[in-house]
Amino acid sequence: MRSKMLVFIFCVIAFSSFAQEFHKISGWNEDINNKLETFLEGSRIIKERKVAVFDCDGTLLGQSPYYLADEALYNYAGTHFSDKKDSLSIAKMAVIDSLLNGNNVGMDYVQKRISFLSGLSATEVQQIGEEMFQEKYQNKFYPQMKQLLANLEDYGFEIWVVTASPEVLYQQFVSENTGIPLNRIIGVKSVIHDGKVTRTLVQPVPQDAGKADAIQTFIKAKPLFVAGNSRGDWEMMNESVGLKMIINPDDSKKLQHEEDSSLNGQTLKEYWESQKALIVTCEDLPEGDHSYISKDLNIRKNAEHENN
Repeated sequence: MRSKMLVFIFCVIAFSSFAQEFHKISGWNEDINNKLETFLEGSRIIKERKVAVFDCDGTLLGQSPYYLADEALYNYAGTHFSDKKDSLSIAKMAVIDSLLNGNNVGMDYVQKRISFLSGLSATEVQQIGEEMFQEKYQNKFYPQMKQLLANLEDYGFEIWVVTASPEVLYQQFVSENTGIPLNRIIGVKSVIHDGKVTRTLVQPVPQDAGKADAIQTFIKAKPLFVAGNSRGDWEMMNESVGLKMIINPDDSKKLQHEEDSSLNGQTLKEYWESQKALIVTCEDLPEGDHSYISKDLNIRKNAEHENN
């Protein structure tokens, strides 16, 4: 009996060692892979929660030529409300008009998205996201990021998503395609009443600095790893007490920030270079022969990125 127990213990130890093995990420250079392996190997000794946080659009999921959330909302508006004269359709198209003619970042924008979805059941909104993903975005999750997620999971990390896109719209397809549990995908939340989405936002809203607040409020742990791709992820990335990763950072626009002058006069790429973050490229190009309603509405395309 004792010998069998020893064999069992040995097998458990051997399996644990085997599970925690870094697998190189294809498409990223040796230096990036070495730094990731060093980080993950160093995390073995940590006994507390090991948390990794990712933005979604542009970080896990390609956003060229247009954002999935916007394409989904505009498409739904076109098929359900456009050219109709009833009061509901007129009100919904007024929201769309304000989205098209206002700033496409910031708190006001995310509130308008939720206002448009209000009155629909949570199941309907979930289906809108799933259908748009299947139609135009099912090949847009970056393969390198999927490999990274697998490595983090092997080393015992809790993986979370914090996004400024509507939570109910994104949760299902993101979970199904990454393996991240639904309750670890945090987006812009609104109160669900009688099964329907309402206009009432749940605070904190994960937009800009709200992403850092969302980590503290909902995750309740300092992350060891945070990845993002834009200025909107800056505060969230600085929540990391370990490694920071920036994907396809902009290197053309000089930043200005009232609260932190260290950003001023630098591009996003230059800033994260100065902070010793890992800077990686994931190919983000239009794929497939898709027709985008965002193009018909004269929305500016998102930047494209090719592998280095």
